[in-house]
Amino acid sequence: MSPKIKQLKTGHKCLDLSNKMKKTRFTETQIVRALKEGEEGRKTDDICRELEISKATFYNWKSRYGGMEVSDVKRLKELEEENARLKKMFAELSMNHDILKEVITKKGWGSGNKNS
Repeated sequence: MSPKIKQLKTGHKCLDLSNKMKKTRFTETQIVRALKEGEEGRKTDDICRELEISKATFYNWKSRYGGMEVSDVKRLKELEEENARLKKMFAELSMNHDILKEVITKKGWGSGNKNS
């Protein structure tokens, strides 16, 4: 049972804590090519029908990738992956910092105590 259906039946909010983006059927390259066809004059309805996507999906793509070249999209993806990696690293280091700070406080090693 999907979380939305479960939520409707139980009245409780279901959270997906996996933090994973929805898998797309199309690569960024395919998306950029579809948008280029639209920029070159092909009707949005025709593109959507061929790709079996909604107009909303097409316009979401357009707001995210509009005017980009394939190389731009690849660079964007690399930067997003690096950003995610750095955020994870920052979170881990912050957690380690907090743990060390707590240990120092509990041991009484901080605030000018020179008994170490």
